[in-house]
Amino acid sequence: MKIIPLTPDTEALARRLVWFEEPEEALSDTFRFTAYALARATHEEMNLLRRFLTEDDLRDALDHAPAGIIDPRSWAYWNAKMGRYPVPPMPMRRLG
Repeated sequence: MKIIPLTPDTEALARRLVWFEEPEEALSDTFRFTAYALARATHEEMNLLRRFLTEDDLRDALDHAPAGIIDPRSWAYWNAKMGRYPVPPMPMRRLG
């Protein structure tokens, strides 16, 4: 998966989506950052990310999404938008 570069626009987006981390840290894990974007970004913010990420990148991000970030509605929407029907199960945490 491609790295999302730190620009003034992506820095502002990282500050909004992953407010509890510095933008550099949030953007360093593209799968995790993209999961937050799929769950919380506006249409305009996704258009910004689409400058850096292809549909294949978004599919890859869905395949590697950490558990607990993407809500069920967003999971269903983005999988359907990427042509995945039926929608695969959501990521689950594995304990012990």
